[in-house]
Amino acid sequence: MEFLQQSQYLPVLLIGLIVGYLSGLLGKGGSAISTPALQIFAGVNPFLALASPLPASITSTLSATAVYSKEKLFNKRVILLSAAFGVPATISGSWLSSYLPGKMLMIMTALFIMITGMSLMYSFMRNKPHGETTVSSEEVPAGKLLIAALFIGFLSGLLANAGGILFSSFFIKKLKMPIKQALACAVVLSAILSVPGVLTHWWLGHIDWNIALLLSLTAFPASYLGAKTAVKMKTPALEKLFALTLIVFGVYDIFFTIMK
Repeated sequence: MEFLQQSQYLPVLLIGLIVGYLSGLLGKGGSAISTPALQIFAGVNPFLALASPLPASITSTLSATAVYSKEKLFNKRVILLSAAFGVPATISGSWLSSYLPGKMLMIMTALFIMITGMSLMYSFMRNKPHGETTVSSEEVPAGKLLIAALFIGFLSGLLANAGGILFSSFFIKKLKMPIKQALACAVVLSAILSVPGVLTHWWLGHIDWNIALLLSLTAFPASYLGAKTAVKMKTPALEKLFALTLIVFGVYDIFFTIMK
């Protein structure tokens, strides 16, 4: 397996900068963007490009968490229940990633993200914003949350990503969270679910730590700036940006998966 060369360092640093900012802005780990970007722009081996961004997901999401914590946007019950069921599901998915063909699953995931983005955009354009009132712990249906955590955690492990987009979309659509609270909870869960994913994929030999370090160097400060942008943005603008990003990412991932 071919590891990172010095000529690839600058593209990887730039990818970390862009992905880190988007991670903080949109409450996600960033693997869904960085994996194809590493292959296209840095010429990284596809096998290493899949899991090597995961360690950077931890650092970038922790950086964004520092911003969201000041805004008191976290729902502890949502985070704890999602983590309790999402972590073992992530480990299971990570172990199975070596045995299952992932191309069709990646296409299906991208389609799901794209359709979710379209649905959210329609909802945001048609209805008034949810506003800034946060969802309390008592308003969260535990059964629905646990099923989602198992599904998203398993898929995150299988596709070596942090699951931030799927969690935030679920929180907005099904739990009726205002978008800033949904992003805040998703970014914490992205950090938590990245840990078992990193450990499992490291054990399986799927991570190039040179890539992980370079991505982290630029993703950490960029994610902080992205989160600062998110909390300052007006809710309607952030909602539409989030939905549009899901659509673009979904189309991008489908095209890349089919063409590679």
